[in-house]
Amino acid sequence: MTRYAQIRSTGLYIPKRRITNAELDQRFDKPVSQWLVDNVGIEARHVMSDDETTSDMVTAAAEQALRRAGVTAEDVDLVIVATDTPDFISPATSSAVQAKLQARRAGTFDVNAACAGWVTAMDLAARYLATEPGMQHVLVCGGYAMTRFLDWDDKKTATLFADGAAAVLLGVGDEPGFLAGQLRAEGRYYDALGIYTGGASRPATAANIAEHGPPHVQFVRKFPSTFNSERWPALIDELLRRTELSRSDLDLLVFTQLNARTIEQVMGTLELGMERTHMVMDKWGYLGSACIPAALDDALRCGKRPPAGGHLLLCATGGGLAMGASIWRITDSLAPTSD
Repeated sequence: MTRYAQIRSTGLYIPKRRITNAELDQRFDKPVSQWLVDNVGIEARHVMSDDETTSDMVTAAAEQALRRAGVTAEDVDLVIVATDTPDFISPATSSAVQAKLQARRAGTFDVNAACAGWVTAMDLAARYLATEPGMQHVLVCGGYAMTRFLDWDDKKTATLFADGAAAVLLGVGDEPGFLAGQLRAEGRYYDALGIYTGGASRPATAANIAEHGPPHVQFVRKFPSTFNSERWPALIDELLRRTELSRSDLDLLVFTQLNARTIEQVMGTLELGMERTHMVMDKWGYLGSACIPAALDDALRCGKRPPAGGHLLLCATGGGLAMGASIWRITDSLAPTSD
């Protein structure tokens, strides 16, 4: 029997603490609210508590996905965590998640493709399920704890980044779920946006921290502001050619949730109505590697579930600049989002 990876369920965790744009107006003693709403679409963001970790948030999202699918942690064969804000440099955050879930049979690994990490992990998981005869369930999780790496006095970053986690449980079926995926990158921008202190290139020594500050996310140099609006349609059309689908066959398109204006522009280029996409940056801020599964979960909650046989597109860009996109056919095995 041919094995096909299918989306079985989703899960979400958003921390309780909420910071509005108005609070940032007061912090910076200058208006940022209207600029954020007009230019990127962000109105608020959520921040993890002092005693939470990336693995805690991911575990909560994964538990919800398992409950919805009626699958136990013991049934999970593989846990993949996409994050660039891990609990530790080493070992992998996925190992901590496996322990907290008590998914004792599961293998583990992390994926760091920055904010494209979760779409990359979905691509990998689908191929594992298609080729590994004994594998039945894979948890593909995105976790983001970027407020731990913020300079709260930096208006360029403190206004954008937030915390949260989301997960998708993939299973195996006899009809196609995963149809095609594609990864791309523009590595020449590797030094444009990221956390540049704390790794092997710039260890977190006293001297480096004195010169550069503690590990924190920063915009170092500019990359083209039209990068996503130009690259995403071409990437999507490439996948459509490979799957012999048309743009109109895409029922739900979920993009990196950094800039609402970019998503609007891309949907216009694709000549698709905005009802076919979903955005969550307005209420949750930028969730990085967790933003696409979070938006997917919220879209399903809001009644945007594609019909059985319908098509879901995932499309991401992250620092590096890494890109990934995939097309999935929705099957009857997708569990409801109600708990």
